[in-house]
Amino acid sequence: MTKKNLLLACYELGHQPLSLAWPLAALSAAGLNSHAYDLSIDDFPTERAKEAQFVGIAVPMHTALRLGVEAANLVRQVNPNAHICFFGHYAWLNADYLLEILADSVIAGEYEAPLVGLIKAVNDAQDINAIVGVSTKTTRNIPHIERIEFQIPERTNLPSLDKYAHYNSNGNHELVAYVETSRGCLHTCNHCPIVPVYQGRFFIIPKEIVLADIRQQVAEGAKHISFGDPDFLNGPNHALKIIREMHAEYPEITFSFTTKVEHILEQKEIIKEFSTMGCSFIITACEATSEKILTRLDKGHTLPQIKEALQLLQNLGISPQPTWMPFTPWTSLADYIEFLAWVKEQELIPFIPAVQFAVRMLVPPGSALLNHPDVENWCGKLDQETFPYRWTHADPKMDELHQIISSIAAENQQENPYKVFKMIETETYKIAGKQLPIWNKPLQNIPSPPKMTENWFC
Repeated sequence: MTKKNLLLACYELGHQPLSLAWPLAALSAAGLNSHAYDLSIDDFPTERAKEAQFVGIAVPMHTALRLGVEAANLVRQVNPNAHICFFGHYAWLNADYLLEILADSVIAGEYEAPLVGLIKAVNDAQDINAIVGVSTKTTRNIPHIERIEFQIPERTNLPSLDKYAHYNSNGNHELVAYVETSRGCLHTCNHCPIVPVYQGRFFIIPKEIVLADIRQQVAEGAKHISFGDPDFLNGPNHALKIIREMHAEYPEITFSFTTKVEHILEQKEIIKEFSTMGCSFIITACEATSEKILTRLDKGHTLPQIKEALQLLQNLGISPQPTWMPFTPWTSLADYIEFLAWVKEQELIPFIPAVQFAVRMLVPPGSALLNHPDVENWCGKLDQETFPYRWTHADPKMDELHQIISSIAAENQQENPYKVFKMIETETYKIAGKQLPIWNKPLQNIPSPPKMTENWFC
């Protein structure tokens, strides 16, 4: 029998999408079938779209949302009667707009159970408005934040791992497995899109499920495991048990993950043990070197703590990958200059992809940033083409600088990081009307650290 359900993913950090693998597993367990396509790899499946009763579009991040709307428009063109559902963090954040223009439903949080219920209802022509966790044109429900029964992610019919970003170490490119050990996050950083959905909650994925997913991807040739948790150390003992068992089974496998600065400092012993079991790099959202910005964002760490955490990683032989948000409404030109000077002083240039020097604060609907007391001073209207709220810096030079740095980053992704940094530094001082300072400390020519071939993180 022809499958009438269609799932689409658009972008997931250069990885084989968990936003397809998880729902495919849940649908299979429920006796439902679906075709699935990753539009970052696959062509748009016009013929499948024409016959689909239900089309689910995964939007776990902002880039995926923009591309997902384009995909939904294509579905509508070839199949006006299809039920279109957006699911993921950004579906909830943009629910009002999506339901007004394109979507028949949206789902967020632990979306598998609501998705199964919705597909059954659509397939059987039943009422969809009473399904827990599903918002429709006439009914708004909160995200489904309840523990679910996890199934092993279904990856059989997804594009092969060699189609996605690779792990690059010393010029050797290895296939990468993309794995989750938890959902949600304990923390409530003001700028994070997870917070409006999960409200500080997180859920552990059973160790046996995680290890089974690792095994099936290693069997496909993966040599590096990228853990996609918002914060891998929200459950430190859970993470440690998984890494110990993974390392015992695959001692040659390397891995990487994301965690907060404070967790690196709190879990020094675990980090130390990770360093002996193949941990090659750790992504940590430092965001700013300005204390006032860190306080604004409620990051829970200070600049001295950033320095301590990054140094700890380097001392253990783990490559730090600090991520930054250097353009906010409150970041002054002097702050940006100090940021560049600090990066240089700490010899972090090779560890920071050029795009990180250009990241501009994103303000999606539902963001806690909209509750700032001075929000009216900097926040504009919702941009219905790109979906965040627009904001303009009080100093026009900062918006001009952002455009310049963005162009440098886009045009020089493969250039030597020291060369790119010099370009960024030169343009920054030019905008500020200042001369580049004389740097008496010779920069070490640090070899390229291990990293993914995809440099974007959101």
